[in-house]
Amino acid sequence: METFVERLMYATRWLLAPIYIGLSCALLALAVKFFQEVVHVLPHVLELSESDLILSVLSLIDMGLVGGLIVMVMFSGYENYVSSIDIKHDTEKLSWLGKLDTGSLKNKVAAAIVAISSIHLLRIFMGIQETPNDKLMWYVIIHLTFVLSALVMAFIDRFSRH
Repeated sequence: METFVERLMYATRWLLAPIYIGLSCALLALAVKFFQEVVHVLPHVLELSESDLILSVLSLIDMGLVGGLIVMVMFSGYENYVSSIDIKHDTEKLSWLGKLDTGSLKNKVAAAIVAISSIHLLRIFMGIQETPNDKLMWYVIIHLTFVLSALVMAFIDRFSRH
């Protein structure tokens, strides 16, 4: 009975596979939105003000960061919790694949969230005239909370490794 329960529990890790496939769909949706934004901006690039162009580029960078985050979570989560990814020797392999443990992944996710939050905060600062002071304060507080959380997680990870 014990062996059956253990094998059943071990086999349930495959329930995560559809979640990672779902992340692939989210990445596809993000790519569609990215190129929709590119198609929207390019015809008007000569008409846009510098700040509007910068905001559009920041939006594209933001989507790129989120896309990288999705790939990192998708592949490292699959490798850590489901199964190793078998890639042929003559196929290009991501250098970090198989090297990210859960702690490292959390730190990379936290760093990406801080970067994404920084971009959002910069976008808000570029339109600071339209933002009420109380909302601006909350944006800064939330961003600093992300920064502090990332630092604490990195400290805990470093402390626990020693």
